[in-house]
Formats: sequence, structure tokens, C-alpha cells
Amino acid sequence: MKKSYVKSLKEYDGPVEIEAEKILAAMKRYKDSKKKPTSVALDEKTIHEIKRIAEKQGIPYQVLIRVLILDGLDRIKKAA
Repeated sequence: MKKSYVKSLKEYDGPVEIEAEKILAAMKRYKDSKKKPTSVALDEKTIHEIKRIAEKQGIPYQVLIRVLILDGLDRIKKAA
């Protein structure tokens, strides 16, 4: 089976634009829900990029990571 990496998909070639509605929905949906802490190993370049984008969007970077994960899950579900 050939490995496929998300970064190789053409959808990820352009600039990252996240809709404000998605951010607010993710924040509201999970505000009072119980979350389980987890860790993901990311290289420093990726972390700085996420923090830069989050700052530009005016949201905490953890929320941006959550939105990106949820958006990715939605895309995988739709593709399946």
C-alpha cells in the first residue's frame, strides 16, 4: 500500500484560510465538553506557523489546532 501524506494533497498548496464561523463553532461546541489532554510532536517550524496564523486570526493557537484537526476529520469523512 502506497503511503499518502496530507501535505502532498493539492488542497494544502495554497494559503490557509479558516472561516470565522468554523472557529466560533469549534470554540462553542467544545467549550463545556470534557476534553482529554493529548500530545502531538510537531517540529518548531510548524508550531511557529500555527502560532503566527492563530495570532493573525485573533484566536489562541490551541483552538486553531483543534479547528484544523476537526476540519481534517470532516474532509476525511466526506472523502470516504
